[in-house]
Amino acid sequence: MSEEEISIQCIGFYCFPPVFLQLGAMAVVIRQTNIIWMLFVACSGVIDITMAHQRENVKVDNLKVSNKDTSLSTFNTSVNVSSNLRKRKSRGNAEANKHSFYWTNTSLTSRTSGLLHEIQAIVLTSWHIKWELLVSFSPFFFVLLAFVAFLFWNGSVVLGAKEAHAVSPHFAQIMYFSLVSALFAAPLYFTGGHALDLFQSFWKNRLLGFSLGLLALIVGLLSVHFFSIAHPYLLADNRHYTFYLWRKIIKFHWSMKYLLVPFYVYSWFSIFHLLDKTQRRVWVLVHFLATSAVLVPAPLIEFRYYTIPFYFFMLHIGINNSRSWLLMGVLYTVLNVFTMRMFLFRPFHWNHEPGVQRFIW
Repeated sequence: MSEEEISIQCIGFYCFPPVFLQLGAMAVVIRQTNIIWMLFVACSGVIDITMAHQRENVKVDNLKVSNKDTSLSTFNTSVNVSSNLRKRKSRGNAEANKHSFYWTNTSLTSRTSGLLHEIQAIVLTSWHIKWELLVSFSPFFFVLLAFVAFLFWNGSVVLGAKEAHAVSPHFAQIMYFSLVSALFAAPLYFTGGHALDLFQSFWKNRLLGFSLGLLALIVGLLSVHFFSIAHPYLLADNRHYTFYLWRKIIKFHWSMKYLLVPFYVYSWFSIFHLLDKTQRRVWVLVHFLATSAVLVPAPLIEFRYYTIPFYFFMLHIGINNSRSWLLMGVLYTVLNVFTMRMFLFRPFHWNHEPGVQRFIW
């Protein structure tokens, strides 16, 4: 077995399925919406396996062409000098084979350069190795079946107060997530180099960049206007910081939620731009869809909903700048000190309920 074949099999999770079965089941039991992130991990694995399989096929094709060229060269040296016509014909066939391979290789590179081409390549490759994928990801399939059975039994993905956590079209939630992510990774977002890099990426194709920016602004404005939800818990529970952010910033003025849309759009384009440097575009799309699938149905604004998509984002952008890590370390230290100080030394009381109340995220 070649090294590439071993790497392909190890990318598939059937090397140690009980571990992933247990971890996936545990994550879903702890929080039911983690089924989305379990599927996200499975999709990432499928992307890695199919891309590795494509690279292996290209290497095999290259090896075949190389062997064919060597055979043709050996044959040509052993032919009589009088057969010049036959020799030219053999060389012509060899050149045709070379041209065919290089065209195929270039075509493969061009197909995988864009999002639609990547999706097409993954779908076609997945179909050819469908049985290997089915065996590799069978642990995830079993957890998914158990989750579907739970939905039929429970009647909803929500445990407990189903009325308070009913599924709602809260599209503004993904806008909030982008800005919170930008603030928590401020040393990456709000720098002159990053802003210039992002601007240059748009300037390379001005028409497409302008169209995408305008479309994103329109979608953002529609999201905050028609799909911005003020949950009763958000308006009533003054122990959480989101209560004050909603009242003091978003509801400061009727126009404030619209004025924040350009910052939301900039934050999302920054996320896409940073991920595009290290990840395939189809992976970026899957990350966005998983984030939307988790956040949009949630009517309540909670920072804890943002942690998993933010962690996946940070783990996959490949930060190799010590200065950025240092600044983010200082930022998180300040936030943690502030949070602990408010929680420990700023307690307060409710008139309608006995006991001590404390501030928390």
